[in-house]
Amino acid sequence: MTKKRFISKIDPRFLNGIAHRGLHNKEFTENGLKAFQNAIDHNVAFEYDIHITKDGKLIVCHDEDLKRTTGKEGIIEDLTADEIRQNYRLFDGGVVPTFEEVVELNHNQVPMVIELKVFRKNYKELCAAFKKSVGLLTEKEKVMLISFDPRALVRVRHLGFVTSFLVAESHFWTYPLKFLFNSIDIEQVLFREKKVVRYSRRHFVNVWTIESTEQLEKVLPYVDTATYQPTLCRHCDIPTCRTRRD
Repeated sequence: MTKKRFISKIDPRFLNGIAHRGLHNKEFTENGLKAFQNAIDHNVAFEYDIHITKDGKLIVCHDEDLKRTTGKEGIIEDLTADEIRQNYRLFDGGVVPTFEEVVELNHNQVPMVIELKVFRKNYKELCAAFKKSVGLLTEKEKVMLISFDPRALVRVRHLGFVTSFLVAESHFWTYPLKFLFNSIDIEQVLFREKKVVRYSRRHFVNVWTIESTEQLEKVLPYVDTATYQPTLCRHCDIPTCRTRRD
């Protein structure tokens, strides 16, 4: 019953799966505006990562180093937002987007999962910058906040969004901290851990990152939804968690 009440408070499209770093492909670079627009066009929830720049701006990128998505080295936390805008381009030609640009592009059209990426223990600065921009997120049922760093999630859990604690196999010792937050977001190898199975009976569980139909078939009886690599999305007609579990 607790689980059902919690699910009723979030946008049901979360249950249909979450596109990892946007609906990216060979044409659209991950965590770029084109990949996010592609997710919006296909009405699917998407996940993305935010870092804080040297001058306190929020930039969307998975890695702290820009090289993998731009071909040019540069640590986000050591650069200003203007330096990134002027000197870096994603491989698809787009800008490295700011958090504000992603929120404005989406404009509450589809649900979003926002990961707070802590680097060099900068969780205080990162969360302070996020709180300054939190007014942009006007429909809280369409947003989940996630992080591997519990210090970051603790600082934003009072804002009224669903908070989900990321738990990796290599850091499973952090699992007891789960009760500080609304839900957990587990690495897919953990889905059958006894502790996780017990927790999932009454709490919302997401699993990451699903890369094949075989993996999806294995986890769906145990979790509520899954973050998937867009390569699994066959013409964006993904096999949804809700459909499989009904």
